Amino acid sequence: MVSVVRNKSSELGSTPSVTYNRLFLQQDPIFSSEGVPILRVVSGSFRSPFHKNQPALSFFFRGCRILALLLFCGSSLIAWAQQDVVQNIRVIGNRRIPRETVLARLFTHVGDTYDPATIERDFNSLWNTGYFENLQIAREDTPKGIVLDVIVKEKPTIREINYKGLNSVSTSDVLDRFKKEHVSLSVESPYDPTKLARAIDVIRALLAEHGHQFATVKPDIKTIPPASVSINFIVKEGPTVKVGNITFAGNHAVSSRELRAAMRNLRPIGIPHSIFLENIFARTYDASKLEEDTERVRRALQDRGYFRAGVDIPTTHIRNEGGLSFFTFRPRQGKRIDIRMPIDEGERYRLGGVTFTGNTHVPNVKALRAQFPTKDGDWFNATGVSKGLENLRKAYGSLGYINFSAVPTPRIDDAKHLVYLDIDIDEGKAFTVSRIEFQGNTITRDRVIRRELLIEEGQPYNSNQWESSLLRLNQLDYFDPLKVDQDSDIHPDETNGTVSLLLRVHEKGKNSIALNGGVSGLSGTFLGLNYTTNNFLGLGETLSLQGNIGNLARNVVFAFTEPYLRNKPMSVGFQLFSRKTDYNSARNYAQVTGQSSNLTAAQQSLVQNYNQSSTGLNFSISYPIPRTFKRIGLTYSWDKSTITTFSQASANLFQTLAFRSGQIQGANALEGIYTSSVSLSYVYNRVGPSIFKPRFGTDISAAVQIAGLFGNVRYFAPVVQYKHYMAMKGLHPNPDGRNVLGYRFQGSYIQGFSGDVAPPFARFYSGGDNELRGFDVRAATPYAFIPVRANITLTNPDGTPIPIDPLNYTLGNIQIPIPIYRPVSVGGDVKFTSNVEYRIPIAGPVQFAIFDDFDITSVIRQSQLRQSVEGADQLNSPLYGCTAYFNGACQGGQSIQFINLIRPISGTNVVPRMSVGGELSAFLPIVNAPFRLYYAFNTFRLFESVQGESLITRSMFPAGGAGDYTYQNAITAYDSLLRFREPRKTFRLSVSSTF
Repeated sequence: MVSVVRNKSSELGSTPSVTYNRLFLQQDPIFSSEGVPILRVVSGSFRSPFHKNQPALSFFFRGCRILALLLFCGSSLIAWAQQDVVQNIRVIGNRRIPRETVLARLFTHVGDTYDPATIERDFNSLWNTGYFENLQIAREDTPKGIVLDVIVKEKPTIREINYKGLNSVSTSDVLDRFKKEHVSLSVESPYDPTKLARAIDVIRALLAEHGHQFATVKPDIKTIPPASVSINFIVKEGPTVKVGNITFAGNHAVSSRELRAAMRNLRPIGIPHSIFLENIFARTYDASKLEEDTERVRRALQDRGYFRAGVDIPTTHIRNEGGLSFFTFRPRQGKRIDIRMPIDEGERYRLGGVTFTGNTHVPNVKALRAQFPTKDGDWFNATGVSKGLENLRKAYGSLGYINFSAVPTPRIDDAKHLVYLDIDIDEGKAFTVSRIEFQGNTITRDRVIRRELLIEEGQPYNSNQWESSLLRLNQLDYFDPLKVDQDSDIHPDETNGTVSLLLRVHEKGKNSIALNGGVSGLSGTFLGLNYTTNNFLGLGETLSLQGNIGNLARNVVFAFTEPYLRNKPMSVGFQLFSRKTDYNSARNYAQVTGQSSNLTAAQQSLVQNYNQSSTGLNFSISYPIPRTFKRIGLTYSWDKSTITTFSQASANLFQTLAFRSGQIQGANALEGIYTSSVSLSYVYNRVGPSIFKPRFGTDISAAVQIAGLFGNVRYFAPVVQYKHYMAMKGLHPNPDGRNVLGYRFQGSYIQGFSGDVAPPFARFYSGGDNELRGFDVRAATPYAFIPVRANITLTNPDGTPIPIDPLNYTLGNIQIPIPIYRPVSVGGDVKFTSNVEYRIPIAGPVQFAIFDDFDITSVIRQSQLRQSVEGADQLNSPLYGCTAYFNGACQGGQSIQFINLIRPISGTNVVPRMSVGGELSAFLPIVNAPFRLYYAFNTFRLFESVQGESLITRSMFPAGGAGDYTYQNAITAYDSLLRFREPRKTFRLSVSSTF
């Protein structure tokens, strides 16, 4: 038997070792069946026992011997050749890994000639799989050839991994860190001691980041027969280590507060620049972040002109925290690490100047210098220099120089304390776009994507325009948000000076059918069915059918939009709608909150309670300004409205206000209201990365609506809106920050023309989820006195009414007409609204927001509350009062002349309203709106007491006790103190969005 053995083993928990054993092949003599040698090799000759016979026989036997020798040599060669061929390969010891898998890793196959070098490759190929802890390849010679025995001992399989003692981090945090650090330790994977040691280091580093610098992690490995193991990480986190006192030594000009503020990672959390409240909450200590903060401190010194400033290696001192906990009033058990940074400020330098070399293709030095925010003579600012270099990179990138680089070299004039920057520019080569390709758009046509791009094939590559192109695509909402560094590949061709672009997109669902419902301040409780197809037929069209019905609103809409008409950048669309909205403030409050509004009859008279039914259509067309984010549009709208009033105040306002051409008054004024309007609009929108989750950008819009053509109401209403979003890290703007600060400012104005005033339903009312969260819908409004002809029953002092005919009570009681001014909410003609939100993502679609809503809605043009001539005549023509009653008719009435203007009530007109609070929301993709739960505290609100007004005199009533008593009742009811009380706080559930 002949064998060649090579083995390598790694026992569980031991260091792998390598052993080489080689048994070289030796050929044994060939024996006869009796054991006597037939032939034996003697050096140089062959000898036989018959060599003494006759010459003839000697010649004969000599020939036989030669023939036998030839036959023997041939058979030996054949046998030798057969022995060098691999006849079989056997796999021994495998359990989990199939034999075929092992054989597939071998370079040697049955029928191949045996080659030690190939066996070496086979061994390394199998060992490098990591499947085995012991491996041998043995050779066995047989008469038919060589048999290779691959003897393996598989590594045990990990059946379970447990983490015991983890408190400050979760198991998912550990797994995420394993993924980030490429630690391939998982269930059903082969056990590897090296990977186990790596996992322990990663867990300890993760715990250290969360303040557990003294954590210990020990593995407990248990064998599970026949070939598996269970790994238990026994974790002892130890005490929580937080940052203690941060002090600086050697800083004379720059205060420690300023330097401490530059430390983003380890400085305490508090109210910046508050002196006493900066250090409210200590951060957990992380040694890996100390080096970053040290560099930030040095950068803070350089930003203030201390160019040669240095920061030595900080020293740390660990101590017991001590003291009592502010929350539990028990002794603190944690550890604190005090940090001390030695500072060498050095001299203060100014920027002497900036020079450029190598700028062959951009010789305009002034344009290059303008990219740096720091001017010559200003204190040197390292951050300003970095910003300037980044601006240079973007500027050159917009010209196609994608390989641009700039190396600044400082020259220091110590005598004058000046720093000069010599910037060596390597422009590289200007690249043009050779090809733009797309991946992932299975529905969307290439041309739909291509038409949104600001760069085209054959044009110079412009990095700024490429980023803007992806922002335009995000605003379409056809795809998941696109990012330049993740979803686009740039492949330059240095030889030809071209660049090819590849954009990978992931399409959103084109069609959506949703059954939705919820609660909102304007719609109340509602249920709806919506069908929307975004990107219809992959061509970008939008088709939608929406139907919502609720206890406060009903809405049916059919709409279609074509974004590119005949493949031209012109968007056209139309909308057919039927709406009915209940503007009953008292009822809205009860429906939305589930609580009774508890309004008295007098309070009911103050609010505008009516509903409006409208049916109509609008047609719009818009055109984008080429290569910008600006768009101008024109919209024509026509609708027919009918008003149903729920209170006398609403009836008086609609029936007497001069808002309809033709001076229609009375009940007929509430029907057949035709509004035919044209709107001109301008929009600039650079908000991204998506319309539902904005993180950056500005949205500016302006529009003016002019109504009057073919309709019976005439007014114009301009509106301007500004929105801005920025990513935040804490209280500092940071493009990589998770939080978002968003704010909106909106101003509106409305005025009638050609003798008409604006209709009441078009005037401005504030309040509700969409703008002023702490107030009810349309409840924040100016109030005014409207002249009204009212009747009061003539009553005896004992409270009994006086009938018209004492013998016939069916005729009713005596009614005395009196002139009064009734308070009513009239809406404003000027409106300013601002909203500020600081949004903090929590998990997935859930986020928390701190908000501040502010609004002023007021009347600045009293002439826009003018009553019509017919309405004024209806009030001024009749006589008021009743000194006597005869045969069913009043006697002794007086003529009253009302002012035909509805006068705003002093103290209720220019009143700021503001709500502050917190909101928890979760975006619901089915309804494309957030589910919101918020609490609002109204810091500014209307809280006034106003004396009522009337034209009632004693002479309007009969003489005697009944006249005196009825007069006092009239004064009490209509000339008493009016109280306007808006809520102090609001807690509400809603499905909508503010901005």
